[in-house]
Amino acid sequence: MTKPAAHKWTFAARFRRHAFGWRSQPAVQRVKEATAEIRKIAKKDPTLAAAAAVLFLEKVSPALEQVDSSSGAIGTAVNHAIEACATIIAAAPVDDRTRGQWLDRLWEAHQNDAIPYIERLADYWGELCASRERASAWADRLIGTVESSWNPSRKPGVYFHGTIACLSALFHAGRLEELLALLDKAPYSMWHYREWGVKALAGMGRKAEAIRYAEASHGLNDSPIAIARTCEDILLSAGLADEAYERYAIAANQGATFLATFRAIAKKYPTRAPAKILADLVASTPCQEGKWFAAAKDAGLYDEAIALAKRTPCDPRTLTRAARDFAAANPRFAVEAGLAALHWITAGYGYEITGADVLAACSSTLAAARNGGWVDEIEGRIRTLVAGPRSTAKDLIAASLGTRTIP
Repeated sequence: MTKPAAHKWTFAARFRRHAFGWRSQPAVQRVKEATAEIRKIAKKDPTLAAAAAVLFLEKVSPALEQVDSSSGAIGTAVNHAIEACATIIAAAPVDDRTRGQWLDRLWEAHQNDAIPYIERLADYWGELCASRERASAWADRLIGTVESSWNPSRKPGVYFHGTIACLSALFHAGRLEELLALLDKAPYSMWHYREWGVKALAGMGRKAEAIRYAEASHGLNDSPIAIARTCEDILLSAGLADEAYERYAIAANQGATFLATFRAIAKKYPTRAPAKILADLVASTPCQEGKWFAAAKDAGLYDEAIALAKRTPCDPRTLTRAARDFAAANPRFAVEAGLAALHWITAGYGYEITGADVLAACSSTLAAARNGGWVDEIEGRIRTLVAGPRSTAKDLIAASLGTRTIP
């Protein structure tokens, strides 16, 4: 096969050993740029892009050794890059000799990964082999060391960095029973290992057994979200959406925010009524009903949203934005959201609430009241809200009405 054409890669010069200092943001940006550069070429020349992906994976860990990884941002960026690069390398139309050389280079980079940054590359090892025969050969190469490191008579602290690569190779080689037998020898239960057993059982059509195997994998340091997501995927692939929803939807789709969780579940289960999804989520987080306000609003469940905002604390700024955004389209909802914002502000809730936040809540609420023709009614409710012991927030609210609270 023709050797890939010469190409000057921008990322290559940037990823020198110790090229980055301790600050993570510049490194994150460079990793994203390198991934985008490789992806762009992959659309035109997949072989050239795959060769670059191998080069990037060789260079990335040494370049990032001095970066502060405590925030997790750089690790996340590299993991996304690994996934993209592995996909490109696996799909590249190259001869056996070239792929063998790539795998040897990647294996050496993985062995030398001191921090480690490219540890997750092992998860894709079977895919990188691109054929059952090559995956099987790699499994044969690694399995003896895995068994030795899992031997009951092994020395304390023995660890083989190629264990996951071996499991991945066995899976992609179709040696599923052998994979399960190997996992039975593991000295401890770890989801990162046992998930390959789940994949093997599911791959053999033994989906109920795969779920039981996954459920038995919960350990002290294992992710319940990852386990639930795997079980959910198995049930969905079997067409059992109702069972998947009832058993795993909430646990498997936890997002960074309450709104993100709601959206993830609503997207995955389009036949479920949004009101039902919301009710189930609210029931799963007792004493935090107010935090589902944004999810209810997003689903157009405005009455439910206001009811939730009144039950337990809700971020006043979130309520104020709702009052501002819906002042014209839905003034009654906007007024109630604004009043809820003022209520929680006067109750002392909200992170570092400023005078500007208080005035914004007042102005948004009154603007919505004017649109609905309820100015007198809403001003009266606000005056009732600020009656009683004085506070800075109450005085600001009262001032916005042109009056003052009475001590």
